[in-house]
Amino acid sequence: MSKSYLIRLEENDLGQIIEGLQAREESWRKTADYFRSGYNADDSFAIEECNDEHEADKIAQFYSRIIQNLERQRDEQRNAGSLA
Repeated sequence: MSKSYLIRLEENDLGQIIEGLQAREESWRKTADYFRSGYNADDSFAIEECNDEHEADKIAQFYSRIIQNLERQRDEQRNAGSLA
């Protein structure tokens, strides 16, 4: 069983973390697209180092899961605060 942590952050700090994770997710999604098409449509984008589109997709999904978890917890706490 993995260990869970409770971390307290200012709302803006959490927003910055989520934004950074979204950038990483997008980079991995674009990498997967590159492996599928063989074409990089975004010149400002550097392809991530991995073996294939499946690995890139899995890493993008990993980031997506973290983002969704953080956003869910943030939203739950926002809603709980508005009920008080």
